[in-house]
Amino acid sequence: MKILSIAFKNINSLKGENFIDFEASPFSGNTLFAITGPTGSGKSSILDVISLALFNQVPRLGKISKKEIREKGAILTRNQKEAYAKVTYQTNAGRFTSSWSIEVNRNGNLNDYNMEIANLQDNSILDLKKSEIPAKNEELIGLNYDQFIKSVLLAQGDFAKFLSAKKEERGELLEKITGTGIYRQLGIMAYERFKAETSEIEKQQDEIKLINSYLLSDEDLEIFKKDLKAKTTQTESLQKDLRLIEKQLELKQNIQKQEKEIIGIQAEELKLNAQLKEFENQYGESLKQHEKLQPITEEIQSWKRFQQDLGDLKTGLNKTSEKIELNKENTSNFIQEVRSFIHEEVYVENLKEKLTDFTEKIRKLQEEKTSLAHDYKSKLQLFKTEIREINLEFPENDLKAGKEILQNLKAEKTQQKQQLENDLKEVDLENIASEKNRLKTELEKSREARSFSEKNLEQKQKQSDLKKEIESLKPEIENLPKTIQEEKTILISLKKDLEILQLKKENQLKTAQLKDLRKSLKTGEACPLCGSKEHPYSEHFPDFEDDLAVKISAKSLEIDEHNSKLTQVQSKLLHLEDSLENVKKQLSEIEAKISKNEDNFKKKNPEFEKPETINWERQIATLKAKIENIESFEAINPQLKAIAGGLPVLEELKKILQRGKLLQQQLLEQYPGKNIGEDSQQLMDNWNSLLQEKKYLQENEKQQREQFHKKSKTYEDLKEKLQQQVLEKDFESIENAYQSLLPGNKFFDLKKQKDDFLKQKSIVETGISTLKKQLKQFKENESERSTEDLTREQQQKQEAFESTQSNCEELRRKLNNNTENISHLKSLENQIAEKEKDCKRWRLLNTLIGDRQGKKFNDFAQDLTLSQLIYLANIRLKDLSERYKIDKAMNGEDDGLVAIDEDMGGQRRSVKTLSGGETFLLSLSLALALSDLASRNVEINSLFIDEGFGTLDPETLDQTLDTLEKLQVESGKTIGIISHVASLKERIGTQIQLTRNGQGYSSLVVK
Repeated sequence: MKILSIAFKNINSLKGENFIDFEASPFSGNTLFAITGPTGSGKSSILDVISLALFNQVPRLGKISKKEIREKGAILTRNQKEAYAKVTYQTNAGRFTSSWSIEVNRNGNLNDYNMEIANLQDNSILDLKKSEIPAKNEELIGLNYDQFIKSVLLAQGDFAKFLSAKKEERGELLEKITGTGIYRQLGIMAYERFKAETSEIEKQQDEIKLINSYLLSDEDLEIFKKDLKAKTTQTESLQKDLRLIEKQLELKQNIQKQEKEIIGIQAEELKLNAQLKEFENQYGESLKQHEKLQPITEEIQSWKRFQQDLGDLKTGLNKTSEKIELNKENTSNFIQEVRSFIHEEVYVENLKEKLTDFTEKIRKLQEEKTSLAHDYKSKLQLFKTEIREINLEFPENDLKAGKEILQNLKAEKTQQKQQLENDLKEVDLENIASEKNRLKTELEKSREARSFSEKNLEQKQKQSDLKKEIESLKPEIENLPKTIQEEKTILISLKKDLEILQLKKENQLKTAQLKDLRKSLKTGEACPLCGSKEHPYSEHFPDFEDDLAVKISAKSLEIDEHNSKLTQVQSKLLHLEDSLENVKKQLSEIEAKISKNEDNFKKKNPEFEKPETINWERQIATLKAKIENIESFEAINPQLKAIAGGLPVLEELKKILQRGKLLQQQLLEQYPGKNIGEDSQQLMDNWNSLLQEKKYLQENEKQQREQFHKKSKTYEDLKEKLQQQVLEKDFESIENAYQSLLPGNKFFDLKKQKDDFLKQKSIVETGISTLKKQLKQFKENESERSTEDLTREQQQKQEAFESTQSNCEELRRKLNNNTENISHLKSLENQIAEKEKDCKRWRLLNTLIGDRQGKKFNDFAQDLTLSQLIYLANIRLKDLSERYKIDKAMNGEDDGLVAIDEDMGGQRRSVKTLSGGETFLLSLSLALALSDLASRNVEINSLFIDEGFGTLDPETLDQTLDTLEKLQVESGKTIGIISHVASLKERIGTQIQLTRNGQGYSSLVVK
């Protein structure tokens, strides 16, 4: 995996858009480069851009969301509305650009972030959700976020701690650095799984103990079985007695029920006899008379129907005669209606012919009118075509007004043409096209000249502003060296004062140490140190200054303050000198640009000698006005031609309109309707309907008369035959016999009703006889005991039965429970045996790697990882320094890592005794080793090393850079070193320099 370029906008302090292309110069010639700049200028923000664009995470904050940005003020540069980060990288899968972006919406709130991946081989955007982008980058690169941070973006701080940490702390740091915390989790999981498995077995063993406590003894089991057998026999005997008593009680209930049922049926018999008698009184005579006429009922009913049909036929003949008369009247009225329609005399014989002739006449008039309308539309369209150049709202409904408008417009356009000819005297109107092109060219040149003039004025204003800025910077730069010299003088004086105070303190300490010796000195005896025989301080000691430590501390603070002030002033001077250099450079560039632009303008536009003195707005307005007048003149000629062509067409339209009005008047007088065809056809249809109706009525009258005569003969024959038959059956006449017939199905209904009464009576009589026989049998088998005695005995035996049965159920339950407990006990014992087999592996695994904190397996795994890491680190360390090797501590040595000093015969030293530079070399070798370890299966061709170079002496720094250059040459890696060490600028030619611009913002320059 190799990072090809990064682009970003408004990330942390790096305001604005920035782009770094690692494939272009100067990186293409030397892929070892430095990222330099003062503290807080945004060096590490460049690494944040890479991890943010790939994984939506940064090492210092973790995962990024709009909540993180809003609450912590991170990522998005202060007071800016949008930010983005893009990384273009190459893997075996191809070239890809991963991007991250966020923006502030119109309400001033942050929108949620967005991420996407572009495939640069086909310039397509991968169809993924933003949450899926980090996983896709992980798949393409072959490293997850933690591995990427350890393999590509190396931070030295963790490894410096790692070197000197105790074994316990080193394990935690190694977990953090290598991401191998999984081993601790595996140890905990092995312990917890073993506890879970054994816990289940223990629960089942407790359950076995509980079940054993519930099991019956052999003696109790035998007693329960015998007791159950005796109780069961007693229950069966009681149940037999209860069934016998129940049958006796049931028989007594049946006797009572039978007696009640006999009484009920006898009452029903009486009711049926009464209903039958009532039926005979009401319908008996009618049924008798109908039954006498039953053989000739159909003939009598036919006679009655013939009588009714003849009446209906007679009524129908009368109605048909009335309709024939009405048809005659309607025909006469219709002929009068047609006369009014066609305005001529009409008769029955010529009505159709006259109506057809009138219709054809009206059609011809309407066709002529339609033809005139088509001509009018055609001429009107021609007129519109003629005057289309005018773009006129013409009143089509008022041709007279339209003609006046057209004539007035002609006069107006003629006058305009004369005015334009007068305004364009200087223009050759015979060559309008070339004149217009000439003026447009002049207009375009004037606009370009105006643009040049405005830009030139802006450049000169910038030139003036830069000169003023230079003048304002010079006095401050001239004064700062004096301030620096003053601070240096003050520091020299303060350091001398500090040395005097420190010397006094040392003397006091020495004096205090000689206190006992002074006490032994005697006057007249020589001092063993100086030989003097006088000892003025043997009894009277010199006074000590008790506040020397406070004075030294205060003086040190004062020196620190002036050192800080001196650093600030020196930085300010450096910044101002850089700013002055940048401003002078900008001034030089602007002056060169102004000169170049003015030369180019003079060559291109020699006709404009002094462009700044020309009123460009007025000149451009004049040229535009001339062009507009030419265009207006070009437009007037077609318009006048259109008016001239439109006026004759307008006259023709007027004539067509007059002829149309005459036709319309003629049509209104003869036919005011809308559709002559429909109206004429309607009249013709009505006439045909009247003729058809007349023919139908005449035929219908003939048929009705024939039917009436035929039915009359049949009726007389039937009447003669029936008259004799009804007299024989004792009826006075046919009409009297018809009146004696029951209507419709009433005879059959009454006959069925009578038969039903007789049938029910027979059934009731049979039922009474059967029930009396059954009652006799019941009484022969009835018990002599009363119902109360039987009920009392039943209750007593039922109570005894229930009590005995309850005892049986309780005994059965205890015996069943005992059987189930024995079965469950065997099942638990089998389960425990099976689980003991499965648990063997978990017990063994817990013994080997398990414990509550996961420490056992974690320590083992971390020790292996540490050995591999130290092995790879020593390979890297050999390139950095052949003096040292890293090793694990042995028994009796310091708990941290050990450095083996080859220059001292392989002496083993604690890394805590190493200098800052030596510590950095060892931590760098560990960082490079971790990169090798993390990227073992992935080719990493980009490496960024963050901080740590400030602790190296010049010789070691050179050696370290030699090693990194060698690593870069051998592996082809792009290696970036992040540092604020000034000497790196001299050694590494390719640099990404960051500078602070004030207000918390920084800028970036690639050199």
